[in-house]
Amino acid sequence: MRQVLGLFRKKTNKGFRSSFILFGLMVLTVASCNSPADKVHPLTKTWEKAIPNQEVPEGLTSLSSVECGSCHQNHYAEWKLSTHAHAWTDLQFQAERKKDSSPLMCINCHIPLQNQQEYIVTGLIDGDIYRPVKTKNPKFDKKLQQEGITCASCHVRGNSVIGPSGRNKAPHKTIIDPDFLSERLCISCHNANAVITPVLACTFETGDEWKSGPYFGKKNCITCHMDTVRREIVPGFGERLSHFHYFPGSGIPKLDTLETKVLNGLAFYPSSPKEAYLVNEEITYKLKVKNEFAGHKVPTGDPERFFIISFELKDVHGNVLSEKTERIGEIWQWHPVARKLSDNNLAPMEEREFVFSYIPENREKLTLFVKVTKNRMDKKTADYNKLGANYPLFITIFNSEYKMEVR
Repeated sequence: MRQVLGLFRKKTNKGFRSSFILFGLMVLTVASCNSPADKVHPLTKTWEKAIPNQEVPEGLTSLSSVECGSCHQNHYAEWKLSTHAHAWTDLQFQAERKKDSSPLMCINCHIPLQNQQEYIVTGLIDGDIYRPVKTKNPKFDKKLQQEGITCASCHVRGNSVIGPSGRNKAPHKTIIDPDFLSERLCISCHNANAVITPVLACTFETGDEWKSGPYFGKKNCITCHMDTVRREIVPGFGERLSHFHYFPGSGIPKLDTLETKVLNGLAFYPSSPKEAYLVNEEITYKLKVKNEFAGHKVPTGDPERFFIISFELKDVHGNVLSEKTERIGEIWQWHPVARKLSDNNLAPMEEREFVFSYIPENREKLTLFVKVTKNRMDKKTADYNKLGANYPLFITIFNSEYKMEVR
């Protein structure tokens, strides 16, 4: 999958445009030459191009993951729970596509195969990203489009199925190429940092974060996100080493009716408050948060992602006596020029301590609630995109309560 992952936002007079999450190459909006003076610029950047139309490998009848799943049953069941499978149907992505000012630049990421795209883009008129030269794609497959980042996105090239290892007993032509399916394939999508227009910028640096971190050369993307397991690749063919295809990540599902897998990079080390305090004795609680497991920063990729650490102290009647909120993530300005204002993402193995304190003035029973949520975006952005209540914005990854008595 020759792709670059990008994110684009724009602020208009009506408000912020929420992010486009790109899992690959981007294709451009439809345009045509209106003047003999127009000059067509070739596509030179990788993210300007889709993966060229692929032929169906001999022995198969389609490029669809459904057909792959008829034999590779476990892989197919896992892929359906991944965000890759919902890349095209994602409500946020579809909301972005419908905006008049959207350049529609993310379809190469959400549907990276040219076979999934209605048009073939061959150039840019005067180099303008909003004026692509396009022709109808004779191999466009509407059903395949719905599969988003599908099996063929990574495993089909040159009329063959590419595998990382194993015996070639498949009914289709297979090429063993573990180098092609290495972390380089992941990074080609999950690493991009470029300014397209003053208010349109890619800011994905997950690959660079990994390369500069402590796990480079020791662990890679596949180590964590495609863990190994011994099992049958196809029923009846015997067990051998395989990779899970959940592609676990944030764990925030695309719909409240869907399931996905969580891979948390954070470890939590909470303190233990006393069970009893005296009036005017300070109550102190500490929560150490450490990026102990991720080989990149957390959050990473989409700069709209963030963590919220919240503390709430309540009395027996449920009244909030004191509260505090902390945030881990980036803050960006998107207009008139896109630029990062702040960044307190946690680097690999970095830790941070958050402290909550309160001095009670009365004898009473108290409960301290401590919660950490992983957030896809804020509610303002979700409301602007009309995503609805069935589009989850966060999941809770730490949740504890501590009861104490003030005497």
